[in-house]
Amino acid sequence: MVDGSSVNTTREQLLETIISIETQTLVNIILAFFVAYIFARIITALLLKLSEKMSRSGRIKVKMVIPAVKFGIYIVAFYYFLTELLNIFGPELFLLTGLIGAAVGFGLKDLFADFVGGVIITFEKPYQVGDKISIGNYYGEVTDIGLRATKLVTPDDNTVTAPNSLIFNEAIASGNYGASEMMVVIDLYIASESDVKAAMKILRETVVTSKYVYISRTSPVILLHKSLPFYTRLRVKAYVNDLRDEFEFESDIHTRAWTELEKNGIRAPQLHILNIPQIGEEPELRTTSRRKDRSNGRHR
Repeated sequence: MVDGSSVNTTREQLLETIISIETQTLVNIILAFFVAYIFARIITALLLKLSEKMSRSGRIKVKMVIPAVKFGIYIVAFYYFLTELLNIFGPELFLLTGLIGAAVGFGLKDLFADFVGGVIITFEKPYQVGDKISIGNYYGEVTDIGLRATKLVTPDDNTVTAPNSLIFNEAIASGNYGASEMMVVIDLYIASESDVKAAMKILRETVVTSKYVYISRTSPVILLHKSLPFYTRLRVKAYVNDLRDEFEFESDIHTRAWTELEKNGIRAPQLHILNIPQIGEEPELRTTSRRKDRSNGRHR
């Protein structure tokens, strides 16, 4: 058994060691982390600026290495910190390790989980900088992967900061997974009596002539249709050549497709309203284009 007096003596020695730390040593440690932070920010900014001047594929590749570079810089700073700890505490370091472990277990467990999540994201790459992802209730482009959190910009131009620990308990969907092109699903709804074959032909021609579309052997244009009680749904699955043009592509297809559909007499479905009957009456289904009541016609 460990004598209580020996434990107290060890604690006293640890406190004396902490008190005896030179101010210059503390300044060096703080300065090392500060320099690492500033250097990581500068390198990140330079790489981002470089990536924007490259082709689409080159931009994605450059952004992929940014998290690894940042972690490398922070690891060097942390190595310097550990070296200084060994020089200062020596044999008492094991007791300090226990105190740090207790602090992590009680007060810093969330921060530690975020850090571990950041390491996993950097090396396993469930998503990368430049990807369009869905995480939790948010969807947007990943702009930064840090030690603690991931930042993404939503379609509304809001910056969302998501803790890296979310990868342990949230499903994450990546729309492009490191590629510059991305699939976009677009739905159009036409009246059920419309000519479906003609509508499908118009929709296909609209997609393949779009300046935003990307077509290859592995990225084909797929058209589907489904007949429902009051309308027919047309669905096109196509790849946009730059994921940043996702919504421009969708708007382009809707605008040009409906222009051609209306020229060919293909309309959007009418709004159907179901009259709620009183007890003992049959429900009546009518459209927004009101028809004259036959009984009124007979009274005239």
